[in-house]
Amino acid sequence: MKKILGLVLSLTIIAGICAAVLAYVNGLTAGPIAEMQVKKAQDAAKAVMPAGVAMLEKAAKGDVEYYIGKSASGEILGYAVAGSDPGGYGGDVVLMVGFEADKKTVVCYKTLSASETPGLGMKLNTPEFSSQFAGKAADTLKVRKDGGEIDAITSATITSRAVCGAIQAAAKVIN
Repeated sequence: MKKILGLVLSLTIIAGICAAVLAYVNGLTAGPIAEMQVKKAQDAAKAVMPAGVAMLEKAAKGDVEYYIGKSASGEILGYAVAGSDPGGYGGDVVLMVGFEADKKTVVCYKTLSASETPGLGMKLNTPEFSSQFAGKAADTLKVRKDGGEIDAITSATITSRAVCGAIQAAAKVIN
């Protein structure tokens, strides 16, 4: 019995030390990780803006933040907002979507996070797929199988639908 108690006590002390070390490391890395995510979103917002944007202004609608792209003279040229759709093959598909000043026409998108199948679903990042969305109204986006005009990624229709859904979700935020 003493031997078992000694083993339990040893394991409890080791587990406590490991938990303390993990909590300390998490505390050290939480700030830099959050800063990196903010920078990633800002860089994506710059990348999806229409031509001629000289400055970005951060704005919020409720608890959702988005970016307003302005010319050097202050004219609004476009918007960038994150949109997500939980219907991806590997879970949530989160995109930063750029819109023209009319808040409807898609400029382009950049992937913020997606866990789609490597080699198939991750083709959502290829220019062959993503270029189909440029100049289209967000509320009309559907894959051809659903009566739309977006060519789905071969063998990854679920991912293609999730991209359309994420773009539509982003459009809802700014409209």
